[in-house]
Amino acid sequence: MGKIIAVCLSDKKGVPKKNVRKATLKENYGLIGDAHAGPGLRQVSLLAKESLQKISKKGLKLGCGGFGENLTTNGIELTSFVVGTKLKGGESILKVTKIGKDCKKPCSIYKRLGNCILPSQGIFAKVLKGGIVAQNDSIEIVPSKKISAGILTVSDKSASGQRKDKSGKLIINALKIIDAEAIRYKVIPDERELISATLRLWADEGILDLILTSGGTGFSPRDVTPEATKEILEKEAPGLVEMMRARSAAKTELAYLSRGVSGIRRGTLIINLPGSPKGVEEYLEIISPILGHAIEVMKGKVKDCHSTKNASKYPQGSL
Repeated sequence: MGKIIAVCLSDKKGVPKKNVRKATLKENYGLIGDAHAGPGLRQVSLLAKESLQKISKKGLKLGCGGFGENLTTNGIELTSFVVGTKLKGGESILKVTKIGKDCKKPCSIYKRLGNCILPSQGIFAKVLKGGIVAQNDSIEIVPSKKISAGILTVSDKSASGQRKDKSGKLIINALKIIDAEAIRYKVIPDERELISATLRLWADEGILDLILTSGGTGFSPRDVTPEATKEILEKEAPGLVEMMRARSAAKTELAYLSRGVSGIRRGTLIINLPGSPKGVEEYLEIISPILGHAIEVMKGKVKDCHSTKNASKYPQGSL
């Protein structure tokens, strides 16, 4: 759960907005009184205080609303949200519609400051339910599925734009099989500290039940995802990756070259998958039948794994 630290309006487009502390969000419109409000995909803009702090270290110090955002947040990562994720802020419900935006020409903010981080660090949303939104209101995710998941793709080439991330998109679609919803999705390079920091942040937010990583599990010198994952785990769950490797090896012995690990941190199950789309598809097919049950047990929702209800599906000794 994060916090809204500013509610900002402006009566003109392309200029900094002023923090008015409280305003009304109108359904399918935006903030009443703001120049950017109206039908469309970009009814409300959000920018994190953390992004403002990063750019301030480069010498550009602006207050909330300085880059034209409507809502300035703190304590919740915005840019890794998946389009379609629902957020509750104050009395309102928002639906994420865009992560960043393409600027065809520099706006007046960019011309005045020589920089604008809203296109790269901001997100945009549509108002599903209107209501009052105020400074210090909480902002949190509204899950729509049984399982909330995050997908972290680890790839130097994908992070630099040299290659499209097919595996991450495949995972997002495959999650529907287990009644799961992808809430977070991010592509990062093969940097051990960055991988650990991202996994730690996502797990400690208390939002995600499941995190699936893709890539960085092989023998290459840059493959460090297993090591980065082990650093932040509280419990290891080796059986999941052992099962995936063993069953996949029935088709190709190369499966044994995957060094992925799996485990639990603060109620979040983390599983390393291969980087190739074929490997991801195969591994997910293997573990999907038991993922839902594994998460229920982890959450304490299943008190007796060997009860009559579960006995036929999960025989004695299976867990």
